[in-house]
Amino acid sequence: MYQANEQRYDKMVYKRVGKSGLKLSALSLGLWHNFGSVDSYENQKAIIHRAFDLGITYFDLANNYGPIPGSAEENFGHIMAEDMKPYRDEMIIASKAGYRMWDGPYGEWGSRKDIIASANQSLKRTGLDYFDIFYSHRPDPDTPFEETALALDQLVREGKALYVGISNYSGAQTREITKIFNELHTPFVIHQPRYNMFDRHIESDLFPVLKAEGKAAVSFSSLAQGLLTDRYLNGIPADSRAHKSTSPFLHEDQVEATISTVKQLNQVAKSRGQSLAEMALAWNLREPEIASVLIGASRPDQLDDNVKALDHLDFSDEELAKIDQILGK
Repeated sequence: MYQANEQRYDKMVYKRVGKSGLKLSALSLGLWHNFGSVDSYENQKAIIHRAFDLGITYFDLANNYGPIPGSAEENFGHIMAEDMKPYRDEMIIASKAGYRMWDGPYGEWGSRKDIIASANQSLKRTGLDYFDIFYSHRPDPDTPFEETALALDQLVREGKALYVGISNYSGAQTREITKIFNELHTPFVIHQPRYNMFDRHIESDLFPVLKAEGKAAVSFSSLAQGLLTDRYLNGIPADSRAHKSTSPFLHEDQVEATISTVKQLNQVAKSRGQSLAEMALAWNLREPEIASVLIGASRPDQLDDNVKALDHLDFSDEELAKIDQILGK
């Protein structure tokens, strides 16, 4: 029977989510990859156990994570029932709806039908009574934001979510839906955007809105699908994600186009006594609006390496200027 590490809270950093009362672990575990029906269940358990032992309290799901879609939630639910149930109140568990989950016109986007049905399905798959955070995974161009907001608000009022969030919304879209949440008094607290050294568009678009509204962000793709690690410093491994032509998010051309920049960033990381991945995670956390950074893992020991980023979160002005120079900012 799993027994959590008694010292799990000693070294983890916990950051407040905007002006809310909620705090998140500075690093969060994303279950997008490596937690589906095709992945080792025992390895999934080992990763989740290690994450919690390191003080990671936020676990991030979505209805369609797999493959097959839904299997990440099912596997997570089995692990919760077998090992983690005694620790449920120490965990922040999130899921989302918005990307395609089932056939027909109701299996994606942001209608009341999709949001409510998706949340109910996700609760059933995970075996949970409620989610701590439930997100609209992407804005729906054909559904009024008021309808999406009312659906998320209903989940809170029915006790199926404690807080709500949005993901992949622009700054203007975030401002618009925030007004509706404010009128409804919905506990909307968080946005989940893509953010890393190679993708900084939200600095001028989203961050000012979050700051003005007292909201926070939890960033995904913080290591740029592995580009901001030592994975590709000496070429493209045959077993890497970039080498697999099936990956729509990273391919060999991207590696080749960024390798010179990555090597320069790696030198800055070395001068800080960090790996490139550690520095990239710390760099994201330098932003006051970011409450947590999502990380993925295919092995438990990768989490130990990522948590080392918290040992050196501070950056000098010279280091930040050097990074901007390398990135052409």
